[in-house]
Order: sequence, then structure tokens, then C-alpha cells
Amino acid sequence: MKNFLKVYNKSVCGAISGWDRIRFRGTIRWLAHTSGINTYLNVNNILLKNFGAFSESITKQVVAMCSAQAEALDIPMIYLSSAGTDKEAYARRIMKERNIKTGDICMFSTVEPCMAPLLKGNKATKKIELTIARRKCKWIYHYWNDEKLGFGHIRLQTWLPLSITICLNGRHWLERQLIEEGVDFVKDGNCFTHISDYAKAQKLLDNQNESEWPKLLDGLLQRICPGIHEIFKSMLLNYYWSADETEQASDIVFKSKEKLDRLFPMLVRYGMLIAQSPTVMRFLGRLSNRGSKPNEVISDCRKRYEGVRIKHFVNKNSVKLYNKAGNVLRTETTINNTRDFKVYRHPNDDTSKPASWQKMRKGVSDLHRRSKVSKAANERYLDSLASAKVGINLQETVGSCCKRKTIDGKKYRALNLFSGEDLETLQFLAKGENSINGFRNKNLRIHLYGEQDCPTLKKSLSSKTSRRLRLFRAHGLIKKVPKTNRYVLTKKGCKVATTVLAASNVDTEQLMEMVI
Repeated sequence: MKNFLKVYNKSVCGAISGWDRIRFRGTIRWLAHTSGINTYLNVNNILLKNFGAFSESITKQVVAMCSAQAEALDIPMIYLSSAGTDKEAYARRIMKERNIKTGDICMFSTVEPCMAPLLKGNKATKKIELTIARRKCKWIYHYWNDEKLGFGHIRLQTWLPLSITICLNGRHWLERQLIEEGVDFVKDGNCFTHISDYAKAQKLLDNQNESEWPKLLDGLLQRICPGIHEIFKSMLLNYYWSADETEQASDIVFKSKEKLDRLFPMLVRYGMLIAQSPTVMRFLGRLSNRGSKPNEVISDCRKRYEGVRIKHFVNKNSVKLYNKAGNVLRTETTINNTRDFKVYRHPNDDTSKPASWQKMRKGVSDLHRRSKVSKAANERYLDSLASAKVGINLQETVGSCCKRKTIDGKKYRALNLFSGEDLETLQFLAKGENSINGFRNKNLRIHLYGEQDCPTLKKSLSSKTSRRLRLFRAHGLIKKVPKTNRYVLTKKGCKVATTVLAASNVDTEQLMEMVI
């Protein structure tokens, strides 16, 4: 993001980066699968045939606790006959009607789909068995405008396994922090169009990562159903908290709407150009020219009521760019699949084992690392777009790559950036989804040569791809991520890739007009 701000510093008045929306999930892990429920029933001497009555009694307790809590908080408990009702809009309307500035707003109850245990007969064994199935049950929503966290809600399943969803918004949270610190701001929805002290705001956003998440989330659970932990008190069953989906947003606030309106169309075209698509490009389910298997990679550009949004996503993770509230350019990384990323920790949290790079978990213990990865993805994407405007000509940008290089006595050939596999490699490197978590030898190999069933051929092509990676590293276009097998574009690589791809798609007549 530093490169982007450096290029457009005269048009920008400030920038912040931090959590936008976070969706937490609370699970009693012992009750989330059939073997755990069966163990619980055995320990508490509950026969399987009595499971229906047992689970129904728990549901009645939970509903009664929530109703009593709504009465104690003096907020309405409203039944919604349609699960499709816009609950947030309804809650905000109630907040306005009751003139609630901060505090609890309301509770809703409605019937929605769920995953819940079910007794089912097994014809083979002629016995009843417990299974987890898709069913419908009553859910309870609790909306609040907290003094610390701002506007949010919690969603509680009243049937076993009593799953919980808590939705927080980092920008609403920041609003409460700025008020407490006495910092002036202007906010539009979940977006700040002006902040008097951007450095202070960034520090407050960073402080959100220092939260004691289990304590914070347990406290919110107590607001909707204070006695829920008492139900399983004898077994000491607690909730395990994880982040199902996180959105990290980097907002660049421009001095005026006109300045952003003039720049944004160019960034959108440029973003689709580096994704190899002028309009809507879908790789999912479509075979390449080489007959390879489809990759789960999608890039699209679509119009929203606020404006245009460009988005690249792969394996349920995405990075997108759009304009908000007139003068705010937002880049946002969404992570649903954490297993694509790594965190440096002790295996299984066993301190007796040496720390190493492990797959990232959804649990809140890895949330701090998740924030860093998301922020880095935003910055890489913005810096890539910053290459759309450079103060040097084409020859100065790509000239060094078109010459032979010698490093430590080893010679490397010049790159042919406008044709052949060198151009294909450059197109792959510039893809927006590679800004999220880099790429491996395998990703580039499949892009260039397709999937191969023959192990010998696959090994040969892998070696060929390794030589190509060394060549591009020698020219300074990519670099290896320390202690991993992943590669990312360098600043030089971003400039060269975007410049070459832009030049390759300009009509020659148009190009001559520019020169003349």
C-alpha cells in the first residue's frame, strides 16, 4: 500500500487498514458429532430412546432463558414468520423508534434450517441410531449497539448442539473507540469518509487484535442466554470459538469524490487486464486450451448500486476492490479457507515440540496471524495496481529483463516478454488471486502445461518449471517466501507484468497516436 500512497499522495488525505466484518462460530465440540453425543448420553445414563425428550427439555430451557433475558433487559422479543426478513434493517428501525443510542435493542425468534441430531432406524441392524441431519428449528437473534463494540448481533440455535454465530464489525467498533478518544470523524455506513487523526485510528484498529477473544465472546453469549453454561455444568462443557469468515479492509480516503471517480475506472480496467479478462472471466468448470482440469479460480467485474466492484477469488478466499461513500477506495481480503495459509506455532500447541510453520486454524488463537496475512494481501494488490501509473517509459521498465544476466558466474538468458511461455508466465504472475497467498511450482506448472497423469512427465515438467522460476528470480521479478515453497511478485515484477500486459492489449494505431 505504501507504493500506492506514494503514487497518489497528492490526491489522498489518509488511509486505515483493519477488520471489517468477522463472523465467529461457537461450538460445544463434544456435542457437535454423534460419537460425542453418544458419550455424553452414556456418562449421564440417558437411554437413546429417551434422547428426544432430553433434547426437547434443553430447548425449552434455552427458549425460556432467552425470553426471561429479553424481559429483564426491557427489549421486545418478536417472532418473525419469514426467515427472509431483513433482520438488521428491522433492528435498526427499532433502535431509531426507541431512540436507543447504546445498549440492547431487541430479540427475534424465527424458524430456519439447521444441522441437528436425529434418531433414525437402521434396517440392517434393526436398531435406532443417532445421526446429524439437516432439519429446521427455532433460532434466536439478539441485536445490540454496544458501548465498546458498536452494532452487532448474536444468533443462537435452540436445538442441540446449540451452535452460536456472533457477527462483529471492526469499523463499528472503531467508531466507538474514536468517540471514546475524542477523535473527530465522518462515517457513512461501515466506512469512514473523514478522520481527523488517521495515525490514531490505525493504532486503535491494531489494538482490536489484542482482544481476549474467548472472554469477549463468552461475555456476549451471556447477554442473550445467561444460564446456558449451567445446562451442562456437571460435564464442564464450554464453547470453542472460531472465525468462520473474516474480512480485512484497507480504506484509502481521497480528498474528493471527483479525484476518485477519475481514477477508479482506470483501476478497474487495469485490474481486469491483469486478470486476463475485459469483462467477466470464470475459470471454474471451464477447461483450458491445453485440456487441463478446471481450476477453482474466478475473477469478475460487476456493477453494484454504489458503483463497480472487481473481485478475484480462489479456494473460497478472495481479494476485491470497490469504491464506497464517494471518496473511499476499499481493498478487502476475505478468508473462509484458512488451510491455504501458514502460522508459526508449536504443533498442536505442544510447547515441548519446536515451533514451525503449521497450517492456519479457524480458531481465534490464530486470528492475529490471519489479520497480518489479510492486510499483506490488500497491500500487495494495491501495490500491483499502483504500477498502472509509472513515471518511466516502457524501455526503462522492461529493458533490463530483455538482456542476459550473470549471477555468481551463472548465465541467465534474456526474457521474451511479448510472446511464448515467458508471456504466459508473466500473465500467470499478474493474476489477482496470486496476491492473496503467492503461488507454488505446481500452480505455475499446471497453468503452463496442464494436469498430467504420467508421474515421469509430471516430474520432468516440474523440473522445467523450477528452471523457469530460477530465471524469473534472476531477473528480480519474483522472490521466494522464507521457509516456504511459495513465491510472490517483487515490486519490479509488478511493474514489468502490468506494463507488458497493458502494452500488449493496446491497439497499435492507438499507441502511435499516444506517441505522436
